[in-house]
Amino acid sequence: MSDATPAALGYRMPAEWEPHAATWLSWPHNRESWPGKFDPVPPIWGQLVRALAPGEHVHILAGRPDVMADARQHVGDISNVTLHDIKTNDAWMRDHGPTFLVGPTGSPPALVDWEYNAWGGKYPPFDDDNRVPRQIAEITGRRRYAPGIILEGGAIDVDGRGTLLTTEQCLLNPNRNPHLSRQEIEQYLADYLAVRRVLWLAGGIAGDDTDGHIDELARFVKPGVVVAAYEADKSSDNYQALADNWERLQTFEDVDGKKLEVLPLQQPAPAYYNDQRLPGSYCNFYIGNRVVVVPQYDDPADAPALETLSRLFPDRQVLGIRAVDLVWGLGAFHCITQQEPRLP
Repeated sequence: MSDATPAALGYRMPAEWEPHAATWLSWPHNRESWPGKFDPVPPIWGQLVRALAPGEHVHILAGRPDVMADARQHVGDISNVTLHDIKTNDAWMRDHGPTFLVGPTGSPPALVDWEYNAWGGKYPPFDDDNRVPRQIAEITGRRRYAPGIILEGGAIDVDGRGTLLTTEQCLLNPNRNPHLSRQEIEQYLADYLAVRRVLWLAGGIAGDDTDGHIDELARFVKPGVVVAAYEADKSSDNYQALADNWERLQTFEDVDGKKLEVLPLQQPAPAYYNDQRLPGSYCNFYIGNRVVVVPQYDDPADAPALETLSRLFPDRQVLGIRAVDLVWGLGAFHCITQQEPRLP
């Protein structure tokens, strides 16, 4: 672990659409995350792996013999996949995994090992999840940077050029880093991800237990272009929050001082399971090397979301995968993936 910050050494967090070496997943095994509806969940991981593996390597954390056996059952016939005997508490790799960095040509590969407390201590235990970045650094040989602050990957989105999107509800929440000010948090993002401009939205959608993760709200799809969750129904409990975020996005400029182009992704209709409001959002897509995997909710808004993203990613297959069972765990495809960029 180096004492110098990554940015000082020329490292940065790349955009998700930049070339990947791999995608990392944690195999689902915690039935409490999908109470009463776990059995449909592992096959969704299998479907996701089959979509990604033709375009990039897929690494899967599957510690414990029973978890490893279940993962092998679902992906055993898929090439370009590696299973790792690394234990996790849960399956949300975006949040407990590392942030992979790219550096100048010839620099050692690196990652950032943030602290993790299961979204403000909501779902203990999380000790195995918190060890994941260190273990990935060990098996990949990557240089590990440990800022010592709590940050989940789903709370941030970048354009790869120095602009970052996040929310006040999450990063300024006292259940993460109560000792840090907004300015101090921005400095950590600058030092460890090479971020030079932070764009702050307000908060999240109904049913979201992450305190407003950005990957349910707004995502960069290319430099200067953002898609954002949009709600036209003024009677919706998401209307005001998303309208506020939309208004802010209209005023934002990227690191080059250019106004953002903002495109809407209409929200699916409200959905519930056992009286629990589910945080459905089309912003929770994942950009692979060859595919963009988009959650589908058996909703009339499914097709327009696919159409919008297909126009934005003409060089990739935009693939809709049914996420109705997955979202009962209160997350979708971006929440369960973590990209490892290809080295320059």
